Amino acid sequence: MGTFIQQVFNGLTVGGIYALIALGYTMVYGVMRLINFAHGDLCILGAFVGLTLLTGAAGSGHSGAVLLLAAFVLAVVVIAAAGVVLELVAYRPLRKADRLSAVVSALGASLLIENSIMLIWGPDVHVFPGDLLPATTWTVAGASITFVQVMIILASVLLMAALYLFIHHTRFGTAIRATAIDQDTARLMGIKVNRVILTVFVIGPALGAIGGLFVGIYYREAYFTMGWTYGLYAFIAAILGGIGNIPGAMLGGVLLGLFNAFAAGYISSSWQDAITFALLIAILLVRPTGLLGEPDAGKV
Repeated sequence: MGTFIQQVFNGLTVGGIYALIALGYTMVYGVMRLINFAHGDLCILGAFVGLTLLTGAAGSGHSGAVLLLAAFVLAVVVIAAAGVVLELVAYRPLRKADRLSAVVSALGASLLIENSIMLIWGPDVHVFPGDLLPATTWTVAGASITFVQVMIILASVLLMAALYLFIHHTRFGTAIRATAIDQDTARLMGIKVNRVILTVFVIGPALGAIGGLFVGIYYREAYFTMGWTYGLYAFIAAILGGIGNIPGAMLGGVLLGLFNAFAAGYISSSWQDAITFALLIAILLVRPTGLLGEPDAGKV
């Protein structure tokens, strides 16, 4: 029983991170029918930005909680701004071009961000401070649950709930959903489509920056190629849930995290990726559009 509970919490922790990052993929695809391959690298860039503040402010006398909050705010602001620049420079000029051009541009942006991280921070693994948060641990039926895990799970749930309410219960959220359905009709209805797209490129990278910092805090490390790894997992989570569907990205991220945790806990960590992807393939064979996807295109 202890192993089961332990893997549930491990899976929910990692799944919450996957879901936050997957939301960026699914929002951009829902509105633009574009896979933003640079999204994972933006997320890890957020981790490095936050880490820079944390290490630079070490010894300043501020509490770990204050420094961590400042790191999250700085990462969100910087990565949201980077998302806007990415849309204006790499994607907007290619909106009328074929999809292959946009994909190549996205891959180029991904490589640019990844190599910029390497040149600025170096190729070595960077270690996050271990004294930022309380080292409290709770024992539940033989399973050890840490404060960091509880914080990540609760924060992920709150952020996902806030996004869902924003998209489905606000005027601007309605504009985003209308743009996702048909941009030309949205324009005829008076919706400023460019503003909607820019907002999507603010919200998605901002959530991704939080997810990237969560990765660093949870695993206590960051390196310049992490964006590809976690971006891939988050992209798969978005596909599993139904690309373009916000609740689907949330569900896909959580399920992917649980799949990984149970495969590692009950079989072997060496086989967890193979087992997880085999299970995903089986699910997609039954539901090609994802668990919550719709045949007529993903809608946010």
